[in-house]
Amino acid sequence: MKLEITKDFRSGFVSVIGRPNAGKSTLLNTLIGQKLLIISDKPQTTRNRIRCILTEERGQVIFFDTPGIHKPLHRLGEYMLEAAKSSLKGVDLAVYVVDASVSLGRGEEYVLELIKDSKVPCILALNKIDLLTKDEILVKIAEFSKLADFKEIVPISAQKAENTSRLLDLIFAYLPPGPMYFPADEITDQPEKFIIAELIREKLFHLTREEVPHSLAVLVEQIQEKKTLIKIEAVILVERESQKGIVIGKGGSILKEVGSLARQDIENLLGSKVFLELYVKVRKDWRNRQANLRELGYDLSNLKE
Repeated sequence: MKLEITKDFRSGFVSVIGRPNAGKSTLLNTLIGQKLLIISDKPQTTRNRIRCILTEERGQVIFFDTPGIHKPLHRLGEYMLEAAKSSLKGVDLAVYVVDASVSLGRGEEYVLELIKDSKVPCILALNKIDLLTKDEILVKIAEFSKLADFKEIVPISAQKAENTSRLLDLIFAYLPPGPMYFPADEITDQPEKFIIAELIREKLFHLTREEVPHSLAVLVEQIQEKKTLIKIEAVILVERESQKGIVIGKGGSILKEVGSLARQDIENLLGSKVFLELYVKVRKDWRNRQANLRELGYDLSNLKE
C-alpha cells in the first residue's frame, strides 16, 4: 500500500481499555479487518499490551489492546494490570469498551477513575447492544453520561460490526494531524512467534475445561522454513500434571484438534503450508515465576521484584 501523506492525514495512539470480557479484542479485530487478537468467552484472555496498526488514506491509528482490568491474584495478574494502566500514558485517545449487557459494578467504577486520573480524552463504546432493546440502550447511555466527561458515547456490537464504522470515524476525528509512524502494510509490531503462540492459545481456551485456560501458556520454540512448508514447534505450558492430561485429551484428541485448528489460522497468517508440532510440559506455578514470565515475553520492568 502506497499512500500520499497530506496535511489532512491524521495519526496517533489509542488505548483500548475495559473490564475482562468486554469485547476489546473482538472490536479491534473488526476495526483492523484481520484476526490478530485471540478471542474467547473466558475473561482475561489478553495478557500483553498488543499494538495493532490500522492505516487508511485518511490516517494511521496505532491501537493498544490491553488486558482486562481486574484484581490480580498472581504475578502474571499484576503484570496484566500494570500493562493496562500504563497504556493510558502518552496516548492521544482512549476507547473505553463496556459490556452493556451487564450491570455497572465496582470494577467499572475503578476503570472510570483510571480514565479520569489519566486526563486522556475518552470515547465510550457501549458494546454488545445486540443483547439489549433500544430503550435499554438509552438507559445505559444516560447512566454512563453522568459518570464521566466522555467525548462521545457510541453504542456498538463488535461481534456483528454494528456501528463500528461510526466509532472508527470518531476515532480519526479526535486524532491530530501527524506522520505515518509505521509502514502502511504493517498491522502489528508483535513478532511472528508471538502471534502464532496466541493463535494456539486461543484454540486451547476454546477446547479445555474452565479450570485450565488461565494456567496455560504457549511458547513457540522454533520456526523453520522448508521448501514446501513452514515447520513450527511449540510448547504448551501448564502448572499441574492433571492439567497436562486435560490438554492432551483421551488418546491425544484435544491436542490433535488444537493443532488442526491452529494450523489453519497460522497458514492464513503466513500464506504457506504449515507443519505444526505441539508438546505439553508442566512448569509448576509458572505464573508467579519471573524467569518463566520473561521467557514468555512479558515486560516486567514496572513490577517490583
